[in-house]
Amino acid sequence: MADRGKKYQAAMEQLAAMPASVDSKQALGLVKKVAHAKFDETVGVDVTLGIDPEKSEQAVRGSVLYPHGIGKKVRVVVFAKGKYADEAAAAGADYIGVEDMVEKIEGGWLDFDCAVATPDQMGVIGRLAKILGPRGLLPNKKTGTVTFDVTAIIKDLKGGRTFFKSDRGGLVHLPLGKVSFDEQKLHDNFVAFMKALIASRPATAKGRFVKKVIVSSTMGPGVLVELDDAFKV
Repeated sequence: MADRGKKYQAAMEQLAAMPASVDSKQALGLVKKVAHAKFDETVGVDVTLGIDPEKSEQAVRGSVLYPHGIGKKVRVVVFAKGKYADEAAAAGADYIGVEDMVEKIEGGWLDFDCAVATPDQMGVIGRLAKILGPRGLLPNKKTGTVTFDVTAIIKDLKGGRTFFKSDRGGLVHLPLGKVSFDEQKLHDNFVAFMKALIASRPATAKGRFVKKVIVSSTMGPGVLVELDDAFKV
């Protein structure tokens, strides 16, 4: 720990007196307790899955509608024209357009968190696949972000709908909220996430699906959650 700051080491010392793993609510309480940054840190969860990440059919992808949001303004860009563009504006979309938005993104602009498109515009924004795809920002029918019902999806995204997918190491990482959230709100969001994650289990995955669950703040150490408790959702 020589390369860690004094505050981080102090946090680790506090956790050293605790059991190796604790229930999810207690874990989140500990994360709040040992958070030491001067800013409102994000509280996140990291899950190690029992999947073979080399097999595409075992890739995990899904979304969760958090009951308490994640504590940040979600910026939504919508690729739509005509009445759908008008509906997007009324629903609170931050940016709306098609060709102009495509050119802006191709030029390096990425100041948004989610992208939505009406089905008739997918042919145009397909050329953004190499830019948005790796970042998880490309509109997708499976996640509900390719739809003519732009009002509903924008309200979902603004209200806390968050998407997750497994990475090349078979891990899923997702924010749960902010350190400033009270413990109950963080736990409510954690439960919602675990329900969504378990529901996304691939049919071909064998054995234990969730192998490890760790919660932590941006600058703080991780706290291991008891697996049996993680499944009590």
